[in-house]
Amino acid sequence: MKDIHEVLRRKQAQYAQLAKQIEALQAAADKLREVAPLLSDGDEEAPALVLNEGDEEARAMAAKASSGSASIPAAKPTRTAPRWP
Repeated sequence: MKDIHEVLRRKQAQYAQLAKQIEALQAAADKLREVAPLLSDGDEEAPALVLNEGDEEARAMAAKASSGSASIPAAKPTRTAPRWP
């Protein structure tokens, strides 16, 4: 059985790391909103990605998705047998 305090400490560390990642992504989104008009051509009408600043539900879902994928171990690279001539 695991020590509950150790599990809690690890979960809090994961939460803090995810919070930092979310803040970095939000900062990047702000920068991209500033640069996007400069990059778009006036000739083409590309569909715009609308990001609402107050969309807490989307942020919560993103945080939940990030935490869920973090617990999945990475797949091992598969080795293929050498082909004989």
